[in-house]
Amino acid sequence: MSGCLSHAPNLFHETVLLHEAIEGLQIKPDGVYVDGTFGRGGHSQLILQKLGEIGRLVALDKDPAAVAAAQAINDPRFVMVHSGFAHLAEVLSKLAIEKVDGVLLDLGVSSPQLDDEQRGFSFRFDAPLDMRMDTSSGRTAAEWLATVDEKLLGGVISDYGEERFATQIARALVAARQEKSIATTRQLSEIVAQAVRTREPGKNPATRTFQAIRIYLNQELEEIARILPQCVDCLRPGGRIVVISFHSLEDRMVKHFLRDMAQGDKLPRNLPIRAADIPKGRLRLIGKAIHATSQEVAINPRARSAVMRIAERAGEAGD
Repeated sequence: MSGCLSHAPNLFHETVLLHEAIEGLQIKPDGVYVDGTFGRGGHSQLILQKLGEIGRLVALDKDPAAVAAAQAINDPRFVMVHSGFAHLAEVLSKLAIEKVDGVLLDLGVSSPQLDDEQRGFSFRFDAPLDMRMDTSSGRTAAEWLATVDEKLLGGVISDYGEERFATQIARALVAARQEKSIATTRQLSEIVAQAVRTREPGKNPATRTFQAIRIYLNQELEEIARILPQCVDCLRPGGRIVVISFHSLEDRMVKHFLRDMAQGDKLPRNLPIRAADIPKGRLRLIGKAIHATSQEVAINPRARSAVMRIAERAGEAGD
């Protein structure tokens, strides 16, 4: 969720946990790094500032608007790839990069995507109901809502939005589309508002439904499950993975994965084996989860839900 402006001088103050993330990577001047979610380049710009002449940064983003924004960076150490981070191993292979010194993943929807009314991510605007992070492929939210089965729709809203009125919302949406296609963000939010009996203080009743549809359409959780093992495989010993999450489902996946990788293979209890022979974890956890400061939240309210976790690749040189 790299909320940042399109011109370099003002990138930093909008990018959530910017300095904490870069500090977590422990940039080596001659290292090779991956920014898995370029957004508008806040993290990438600071990584490049800390790299030396032979350092290298590979940035990925599935959003064509982010790829276009990256054209403003004229730096031989930098390469931008139009791809979701779930294809990291393939991207590195094509670039003839075997190992990297750090991977940064800034999960979820970016602030520029939320603030662009034509993208259809937000109920703040009356706009076409799109919600695709990659506008060059896939179904829009409107197209999906036109045909999705009511049971599946309710499951998506419940599972990805953690919405207790998911069944009622799904029923209302299916009924509404019989009368008129649900083509705009305002239509969707108004139908949801009528179906939700009670409202969370300070939160639009459609918040969880919008979130759920976005996560499902963009396969966000599936992509997280695919990228995390690739990060471990591509990191050099001592290399770091830094992950910023903005949703409890995301953070839960990251937390459990990093913990399991740090614990190593689990052996049966009372197994007669020497301590030296117990399989070691592939990662070491670095510190506790990091949250945005109250000062950052005051400047950028979207930082309120941010959680950052850091781990380091274990093993000997050459592993």
